[in-house]
Formats: sequence, structure tokens, C-alpha cells
Amino acid sequence: MWCLFMVMCFILPFGNSHGVFRNRRSVNPEANMNISQIISYWGYPDEKYDIVTEDGYILDLYRIPYGKANNNNSAQRLVVYLQHGLLTSASSWVSNLPNNSLGFVLADAGYDVWMGNSRGSTWSRKHRYLKTNSKEFWAFSFDEMAKYDIPASIDFVVKQTGQEEIFYIGHSQGTTIAFIAFSTLPKIAEKIKIFFALAPVFSIVHTKCPLLKMAYKMKPIIKAFSGDEDFLPKTSFNKFIGSKLCPLPIFEKICVGNLFMIYGYDQENLNMSRLDVYFSHNPAGTSVQNMVHWSQLLYSSHLKAFDWGSPELNLLHFNQTTSPLYSVTNMTVPTATWNGEQDLLADAEDVEALRSEIKYHIYHKTISYYNHIDFLFGMDAYEQVYREIVAIMQVNP
Repeated sequence: MWCLFMVMCFILPFGNSHGVFRNRRSVNPEANMNISQIISYWGYPDEKYDIVTEDGYILDLYRIPYGKANNNNSAQRLVVYLQHGLLTSASSWVSNLPNNSLGFVLADAGYDVWMGNSRGSTWSRKHRYLKTNSKEFWAFSFDEMAKYDIPASIDFVVKQTGQEEIFYIGHSQGTTIAFIAFSTLPKIAEKIKIFFALAPVFSIVHTKCPLLKMAYKMKPIIKAFSGDEDFLPKTSFNKFIGSKLCPLPIFEKICVGNLFMIYGYDQENLNMSRLDVYFSHNPAGTSVQNMVHWSQLLYSSHLKAFDWGSPELNLLHFNQTTSPLYSVTNMTVPTATWNGEQDLLADAEDVEALRSEIKYHIYHKTISYYNHIDFLFGMDAYEQVYREIVAIMQVNP
């Protein structure tokens, strides 16, 4: 993404004089909308809630209570909770057309759909008493997302709907924090009927993702430019790139190339007419500490908590001198997994190692040509993944 920004900045001054901005594809209106507006735009009911975590973060939680064809809002529906991945937000679930966006697909299949946002992402950058521009606000990683964000979100959904068990679907980091929460917090785990893990990430020792490798090698530079605060937040520049530049033929290949460079290649399966939506909403930001945490795991075969940098600080946070390990073997939630062989982030070897540790593994599928974002934006995601998710839920009411 940084490479994309640099290329854009270089080309922009020459755009008008050399005709770069001619023949621009029309912009999808969702590129300039928030999540509620996107849901309403497609004719679905939308609800938005602010929930507060135990440590004071205020998270936006979005709901599509029913679909277009089943609009009897008095009927109780089974609940599905969706959790996005690293540097994305809940917009990921509604960024494609309704027949190929998981949030809309599930609503039309008769489910009550809830979409969470991790702290530090576009729609969850508030706190009860900490200022967003303070170092204290950004002193978190996926440890806190698992410990506080997931419990707050799931508890709220369960209380609001009156259902004792719900389905959980996560993508990328959304699976990581679920594996941690469901293996360390039994009271949360017992509220999950089935855990659907798309492009699951636990160990990243075999990852080929250049963004994480760059974060490892350039930690001092990242901290110099970003401080100890936010990393790649959504800005007006994102929206400018998405709505103004990516629709241009000259920039289209650059936009797509950067996506594939980070997540893996699958040129035939991306809806090129939606690039403006993807880039207007992504990256959605996280903390520098979270990126440092991920970089700490590059050469570790086990997932572990954030290393605070010294035995003394680790002792203060964990009551031990080293950061503790997480173990999936403690998780009792029935789990189904999907992964792609072209995924640079959730490498196939790492996924295979993870699968061997899941006790209640009910289904797995490897898709030979899928990359990391095909699970969100792939044109055949319904046929390859979403239809199977609905089928599994229907036989496990």
C-alpha cells in the first residue's frame, strides 16, 4: 500500500497535462458511503450500535436483521456474527454486489447478521476517556481484541437477540482473535455454535506476505513516521485513490498489483469494476503495536502474546518474564476452515499445522487458486465458500 501511495504521488502532477484522467470509469456510489449507507443503498434494513469494552474502547457494531425476501421483522432468526481481518473493517462484508457479499447473502438466507469492528479500525476509534491521538489509546494489539473486543461484541449480540448460541465467521485476523478468545475464555466459547474460519491465521512462520516482512525489517522507520499510534488508517487520500484514481485505466493495474503483492495473485477472480469501493474503504487502520506484534511472530512456530521488550515489562503484564503462548488445543468450539493455496498471508503450511491442533474440526476446504482476499471479494466466493457456510448452518440449527 505504501508503494501504491508513492506511485500515485509521482504520477499525479503529470496527470492533467498528459491526459491521464481521460476515460475514467464511473464511480460506484458506495465508494463514498459509510457502512450504514451501503446497507441502506441496497435496500436492506440496517442498525448501528456503539458498544463499550471492559477497558473503555467504543466499537461500532452493525446489524442487518433480515433480508429483502424475508422481511417479517417479528420472526426470530438464527444469529451470525462476522469479524473482519487485519487492516480492514466491517465494510468488507458488504463491498460487493448483494449476491456476492457475505453480509447480504446471509441476510437473504434468513439469518440475523451482525458485523463487528476491531478497535483502531475506521469505525472503532473512540474511547470513554482516552484521546484518539494519544499513545495510550493505541497501546494494543490483537491480544486486547481477543480479550476485550470479542467478548463485548458477542455478549452484546447474545443479550440483544436473546439467543444463547450464535454462529461466528471470521476472516484473517478475525480468526486469530477468535482462536485466542475461544481457547482462553470458556464463557465466550460456549456461546458459539460453529466457528467458520476463512483464511485462518494462527502461526505465520511460513507467511510470504511482504507487508508483515516489511513491518519486521522497518520497525524503527514505522515508529519514526507513525509514532506509537495508528498504522495505515483510512484517510481522505484512501477515498481519493479509490474513487478518483483506481477507476482510471492507467491506475487500475497499479491498484490491482498492490492488492496481489500483499495478499496473493488471482487476477481472474476480482471484480475490477469494484476497485473504487475496495480502495476507498481499505486500508482501515490498526495500531503500530499490532503490526509490531505480528512481526514478532514471523519466526515463531507458536502464537504468543505481545512481547513488551523486557522481562520486567512482561512480568508486569503477564506475571511471567516471557510472553505466554496461545494453544488452539484448548478450544472446544466446532470449527470449519477454508484456505487458498495462493494466499501469501495465511500460508498453506501454516494452515495445515493449525488444522492438526483443532479438536473439533468439522469441515475443511482448500481452494487451489484462492488468495487472501478472494474470501471477501472473489467473484465466485458464493459458489466456493458462502453457499457451503449456509449449508452447514442449515443442518446445525
